[in-house]
Amino acid sequence: MKCSFSEQEKILYLLKGLSNQISPKFERCTGISSSRYELLHHLYEVDEVNQSTLQKVVNIDSAAITRHLKQLEADGMVVRNKIPSDNRVTLVRLTEEGRKRIIATKIEQATFVNQMLQDFSKEEIDVLANMIQRMQNNISEF
Repeated sequence: MKCSFSEQEKILYLLKGLSNQISPKFERCTGISSSRYELLHHLYEVDEVNQSTLQKVVNIDSAAITRHLKQLEADGMVVRNKIPSDNRVTLVRLTEEGRKRIIATKIEQATFVNQMLQDFSKEEIDVLANMIQRMQNNISEF
């Protein structure tokens, strides 16, 4: 008995497969996971941020953000400081080494994305980005 998927189901499985391919190849190309890249990229855009705000921005759980930041801190890429007036709040910022690393990684990330989209026209990229954004919006409404 043959199991066939509808075109809509096929899209779901193609997206899942693409995600499974992107993560390890992105990490191999850039030397950093996409989650850590997103954390560092956000920190690059701001001077300093509350750890819980950063967690919400990158949409990962509190245990995961703590693990990532602990490793990035051990690697000398970020610094975390408690606010003396409120020990519950931890502020996070990039170190100079972290800034250098994210700049280098941004170049590697651009190369990775260019390779992934090499046969796409500007119009196709715009349409694809719009469609994926619409899917994200639809999912967030569940």
